[in-house]
Amino acid sequence: CEDCGKSLVGECKLHGPLIRAKDRVIPSRARLTLPHYLTLRVLELRAGNQQILGVFAKKVIQKRTQFGPYVGQLSTKLTCYDESRLVLQVLKDGGKYFLDTPNEDCGNWMMFVRLARNQEEQTLVAYQHCGEVYFTTVKPIEPHTELKVWYAADYAKFMEASAVFIKEESDVSPLPSVAKEPVDSWICSSCGSTFATFALLESHQCIHKDRV
Repeated sequence: CEDCGKSLVGECKLHGPLIRAKDRVIPSRARLTLPHYLTLRVLELRAGNQQILGVFAKKVIQKRTQFGPYVGQLSTKLTCYDESRLVLQVLKDGGKYFLDTPNEDCGNWMMFVRLARNQEEQTLVAYQHCGEVYFTTVKPIEPHTELKVWYAADYAKFMEASAVFIKEESDVSPLPSVAKEPVDSWICSSCGSTFATFALLESHQCIHKDRV
């Protein structure tokens, strides 16, 4: 205590406690990388004060706008799984690795983008290029609209996602842990296979045409 000149354990009984000033809270790396025309919104608050976040547009974002690359730690095992986010993998030096984001200081804002449950709410497509994952808008995004993503056709096959399951090809198998099958699916009129996006359906129909 500077008033009585004594070194005390705890507060000074004569002059009272110290006034504690807290440091300013610094946003995480992931939050600091958010582009100025995007914003994070809390969609749900779970037990333990866990926030479920979504990424929303603050202004119109044009079609074919590319975001990325996705920043994460390369890992042979997925340590952080969230059923509302896409599982992402890349090829590096001949090996297949997960893009893991165990916390917000190890990734960028793209870790907050939730997966699209159907074709109508999909605004982004995820794909791999030169060992990195990028998101690109598939249509103009209006203000206050949430950015939601699904795999591009080739990347879905690489990820062995359930949405690209083709009945007549036994070597392509579903991976339920990647994502649930969308509620509103695109159905092939030739074989009845279902797909998450129209782009995936088009890719599948090309296979039918080649075989004919």
